[in-house]
Amino acid sequence: MASALEVADIFRRHGEAFRQAHAGHLGCVERRIMGAITACRTAALGGHVEQCDDCGTTRIAYNSCRNRHCPKCQGLARAQWLAERQAELLPVPYFHVVFTLPALVGEIAFQNKAIVYAILFRAAAETLATIAADPKHLGAQLGVTMVLHTWGQSLQHHPHVHCVVPGGGPSLDSTRWIACRTGFFLPVRVLSRLFRRLFLRDLQNAFDTGNLRFFGKLSDLSDPKVFACRLDELRHTNWVVYAKPPVGGPEQVLAYLGRYTHRVAIANSRLISLSDGKVRFTWKDYRQHGKTKMMTLAADEFIRRFLLHTLPDGFHRIRHYGFLANGGRSDHLALCRRLLAIHNPSALSKPANDPGKGDCPFTAIDFAICPECGGTMHRIAAVPRCPNPQPFRCDTS
Repeated sequence: MASALEVADIFRRHGEAFRQAHAGHLGCVERRIMGAITACRTAALGGHVEQCDDCGTTRIAYNSCRNRHCPKCQGLARAQWLAERQAELLPVPYFHVVFTLPALVGEIAFQNKAIVYAILFRAAAETLATIAADPKHLGAQLGVTMVLHTWGQSLQHHPHVHCVVPGGGPSLDSTRWIACRTGFFLPVRVLSRLFRRLFLRDLQNAFDTGNLRFFGKLSDLSDPKVFACRLDELRHTNWVVYAKPPVGGPEQVLAYLGRYTHRVAIANSRLISLSDGKVRFTWKDYRQHGKTKMMTLAADEFIRRFLLHTLPDGFHRIRHYGFLANGGRSDHLALCRRLLAIHNPSALSKPANDPGKGDCPFTAIDFAICPECGGTMHRIAAVPRCPNPQPFRCDTS
């Protein structure tokens, strides 16, 4: 039985040709990611020999690259992250809200990733906090977990943030818990208009302070008059904010979060074939109610699209706001539990039913489980790195 196709296979077969063809435009981050994914769980990174205590089966387990863009390295990272979130669960419904940038902004974002993606996070968080604090809508403080995605199903650049939010929060004076209406979070039309205004305000500030750079077909935007015209056009464009149906309570929210937190641009499971220099993969056409279709791209174009979604070094793509913000999170959650009269918060901390299901399934190697009998594997010897691996540097951010 042939082994499943992986992004790493495409890089191994066509990566060098891509590097040569795009030598003048390929940055060091993209080169490092290609090298890391290619070397992941191969002799290039070394590893160790394991043996089963029960049946004596031995195997070589090669090291992971731990690059956050690697499809093979996200399953365990996701499980660990979700385990840390279990203690933060509250016995309330959770909602899912998505803030999406229009295509005209997406072009600017691609050339100014760190600046514009940060504005996207900030504007979305301020929008939710402002509307939730308004007594006409909720009159409460919110806690928000946000995850940045920059891709659509066809791998084109499509920046948006997924927000998972408890359905309510402490009142503004912190004396009582205020819950959302059943099945309803906040009005998306109001969210959309405020999000547009806040985002364009911050984008203008970034331009005024000289923090934006424009190249190629966007070079004209360096002119303040041209940039002002672009912003005026965006003020008259509908910005999409989508509030999905309630996720459920704490027993569902971890598994739901796991679908979004540690995804990469495309999972290996979506790859079908690589032949004649073309990659075939599945995608869902949401304009036709999520119908699954097949797409074929030249390997060069597939690699180009995959690398559109590389993030700047050190950029945090998962962020927390409101009473879930890192500063004071424990105290804020303690307040929430008092207001909700939760006496045994540990009872809510149940592991997600299937934290490995989805884009990044676990393998036996992730857990030192014997593939033959299910026994425990123990390390019996080290495997050194390959003497001449393809050079790259791990990105563990």
